[in-house]
Amino acid sequence: MSDEEVRRVSEALDAIERIADPEERVFAMSQAMAAQVKRTPQWKEERRKLVLKLKSEDVSIRKIAARVGTSPSTVQDILRGYSGSGTHRPRKGAGE
Repeated sequence: MSDEEVRRVSEALDAIERIADPEERVFAMSQAMAAQVKRTPQWKEERRKLVLKLKSEDVSIRKIAARVGTSPSTVQDILRGYSGSGTHRPRKGAGE
């Protein structure tokens, strides 16, 4: 996706936030959120595959993070096989 496409998506979301009627605005927000919920698993898997590919090419965690547009800690989580929130991660010392 080019910077132009990202800008258009962002502008579309901004337009939803500018809808004057509160009921209409919230309805549009709900539709946009529901559409994104359907995409999230696919997008996360695509990101995971790219992170693993880049790591297999010996790209550093910081460079991977910059290239995929996320934080180094997220890249580390992906490499460790973590997904979801921190509440789903093994506690430090578990299994030792």
